[in-house]
Amino acid sequence: MKEQLIGKWIQNEGQEYPGLWFDFKEDGSFEAEYQAMGIESHGTYTVDGNKLDMDQTYHTFGFVGKMIGLFAIEGDQLIMAMVTEDQARPESLEKPTHTTHYTRG
Repeated sequence: MKEQLIGKWIQNEGQEYPGLWFDFKEDGSFEAEYQAMGIESHGTYTVDGNKLDMDQTYHTFGFVGKMIGLFAIEGDQLIMAMVTEDQARPESLEKPTHTTHYTRG
């Protein structure tokens, strides 16, 4: 599943941060930017099946740390449900409160 995740994904209109993008690299690193608020971030990620773990090591406002969750790719759509590591990993993409949708950019 990691190969499918690689590339740039842009958060869809109607979501909390439309235009926020993540760029997942082959080497296990990621970059992100939300231009509307001048935010940049980066870190590393790992994939195990449909589980996604991200370690954000830089954020413009200092929001760093680990996030855990699930993801699915349906055509050109990425669906992610991520929480901070002090919470239980979502069990499905059907009911989590932090599900976001992205389009391949």
